Amino acid sequence: MAARRSPEPFLWLLFSAGGAVAALLMPVLVLLFGLAFPLGWMSPPDHGDLLALLRNPFARVALFFLCVLSLFHWAHRFRYTLYDGLQLKHLNKLINTFCYGGAILGSVVAGLLLFLAL
Repeated sequence: MAARRSPEPFLWLLFSAGGAVAALLMPVLVLLFGLAFPLGWMSPPDHGDLLALLRNPFARVALFFLCVLSLFHWAHRFRYTLYDGLQLKHLNKLINTFCYGGAILGSVVAGLLLFLAL
């Protein structure tokens, strides 16, 4: 009987990709939508411009991958914070289910909102 393979390498890949994407794109989005537009430093895009952007399939795919990779980055980081940092090794299955299940659920919700809402 073949040994069961661990999904650990795939989860580390999602963690590193999510960290890179989040580190490159999230600060720009937070700066624009969290500071520059609300404080009047720049004029915000109107609803029609943002809707036109979201109607572009490439923009929707990019936003979907930003959401998915960021969620899996969070899941992996939070899992290891609970598992190694807080030494909750006895709750490993529950922590995995909560973290990765939450990332999967959030990815499905992001996909539904991005691809079915328009």
